[in-house]
Amino acid sequence: MPEQGVVERLRAAGCVFAEEEAELLRAAAAGPAELDVLVERRAAGLPLEHVVGWADFGGLRIQVDPGVFVPRRRTEFLVERAVAAARPGAVCVDLCCGSGAAAAVLLARVAGAEVHAADIEPASVRCARRNVEPRGGRVYEGDLFAPLTEELRGRVEVLVANVPYVPSDEVGLLPAEARDHEPLVALDGGADGLDVLRRVAAEAPGWLAPGGVLLSEASERQCEAAIAILTSAGLTARVLVDEDRYATVVAATR
Repeated sequence: MPEQGVVERLRAAGCVFAEEEAELLRAAAAGPAELDVLVERRAAGLPLEHVVGWADFGGLRIQVDPGVFVPRRRTEFLVERAVAAARPGAVCVDLCCGSGAAAAVLLARVAGAEVHAADIEPASVRCARRNVEPRGGRVYEGDLFAPLTEELRGRVEVLVANVPYVPSDEVGLLPAEARDHEPLVALDGGADGLDVLRRVAAEAPGWLAPGGVLLSEASERQCEAAIAILTSAGLTARVLVDEDRYATVVAATR
C-alpha cells in the first residue's frame, strides 16, 4: 500500500497525527496485507496502541492488549513522582495496574525495587504479567488490596493507585477510543469519580510503611475532595501538578 494511501485513509478517519501513525503501522505489519488490516482497524476507531500492540510509556515499550486500558502520557508524571519517592530496594505496589506500565517503570528505574501489581480485570492481569514479571515483579488478580500477600502489610513504601476517576455520568462523554475499547471498570469512578479512591484511602494506612507515600491521579476539580478523603484516613496529603501534561496527582504520606 503506498505511503500516501495509508496517510490519507488515516486522515480521513480523523487521525490527527496520520503521518506518525502510518509509520508505526508500517513497522508493525509483516506485509502489505497485514498493513491493510491494521489500517482498517485503526480507521474503525480502535486505539493505536491496541492495533500495534504496545505503548511508549516512561521510555519503555509496554505491551497493551485489546480491551486493556491504554497508559496515558499524563500518567508518566504520576510514575515519575513514584520513582522519585522510591529509595533503592523500595517495596512498591501498583494498584489498578492495567497493563502494568507503572510497575514496569518502577522496576526499570528503581534499583532493587520489590514491585507488586494488582488489577481486578482478568485481561489486564494477563497483559500486566507479560510487562511486569519478566522484569522481576509480581502481578495479582483481585480487587484492590485483597489479592496482596499479608507480608506486605505495613511495608509498602510507594503505593501507586491510578484509580478510575471519571464520574459515572461523564463516561459517555469520553472519546470513543476509551469508552468503546477500554474496560468500564478502569474508567468509571462512581457518582463523583472518587469512589475507588475512598476505598484505597480507607485501607492504605494499614499497608503503608511509616513515611510511605500513596500517589493517585485526579482531575483538577476533584483535588479538594480528594485531599479531604486522604486526610480523613489519617494521611498527610498534598497536590502535585504538571501543567505541560495536564496532570494532577494527589500524594499522601503516612
